[in-house]
Amino acid sequence: MAPSTTKQWTVAGQSGFDALKWDEKTPIPSLGEKDVLVKFHAASLNFRDLAIPTGKYPFPVRDNVVPGSDGAGTVEEVGSRVTRFKKGDKVATLFNQGHLAGSLSPAAIGTGLGGALDGTLREYGTFDEQGLVHIPSNLNFFEAATLPCAALTAWNALYGLKPLQPGHTVLTQGTGGVSIFALQFAKAAGARVIATTSSASKADLLKKYGADHVINYKETPNWGETAKALTPGGLGCEHIVEVGGPSTLKQSLSAIKIDGVISIIGFIGGFSKDQPSFLDALSNICTVRGLLVGSRQQFEDMNAAIEANDIHPVVDEKVFGLSELKEAYKYMYEQKHFGKLTIRIGE
Repeated sequence: MAPSTTKQWTVAGQSGFDALKWDEKTPIPSLGEKDVLVKFHAASLNFRDLAIPTGKYPFPVRDNVVPGSDGAGTVEEVGSRVTRFKKGDKVATLFNQGHLAGSLSPAAIGTGLGGALDGTLREYGTFDEQGLVHIPSNLNFFEAATLPCAALTAWNALYGLKPLQPGHTVLTQGTGGVSIFALQFAKAAGARVIATTSSASKADLLKKYGADHVINYKETPNWGETAKALTPGGLGCEHIVEVGGPSTLKQSLSAIKIDGVISIIGFIGGFSKDQPSFLDALSNICTVRGLLVGSRQQFEDMNAAIEANDIHPVVDEKVFGLSELKEAYKYMYEQKHFGKLTIRIGE
């Protein structure tokens, strides 16, 4: 028999991490005919999760929303007209529940889990069957819980506009989830990877996961020129996964190849008055695009590649329990993690 209540977190206001509120007995709504009840086993955190309770997230957010876009679990119950899943299936959540294929629409932007719609940081959640995917058969729940945001964002960056080709050069920044996934996907595709970091120990880990070159951006402030010089013929990088935002975009423009693509997916470097203008895309003859995760079709394509190449997400060795969410947010805010930070929810 399906449970009637769930333990969960909500975000009340924008006062910081204290806006996170814990409830041990929230009623689970009755299942609609096209709904799927998921028992979560694991979730993972993203920079977005830290931005929402601090009022720094630029997309739709509902007050008292259950946070978290990323989760993996088991189908507990299905509605009478559900055809895509059955009880016992292992599933992961789609970030924007309305983005099934093709271009993102304004309506789909308003369906982000953990922002506009209740997310994954709870024991049980009900979702429309269209908003879930089967997890790759080679992954456990913690690994699968890292896929909905960071992995799919990296996949979209490399394949969403101008598909990555073997022999291309990809530039990644830092050691967060998106950057590590981009490194793994690029190496699986036969591409070359140049990575940046400020840590010698993290540089060793980047090399362990396949980075061909690692640049310490604190020791080399003009790392864009250095990265370009490391590419074949010094022509530049075909793809740059831009996570820093205004503080790093100038260097990315220095590293890009003619007709290359810079995919802006975040702003973890903060904001800066000294940032490039739109005309810099012209003077460097490149495409600079913003993207917001990806579609379910891209998710399923990515999962097929993960299975075929036996790719395993890099998960931080530290795992927090669901009730320890505030501690997990602080741990991530202090950048103590490597790869993806996960939350244990259920057995």
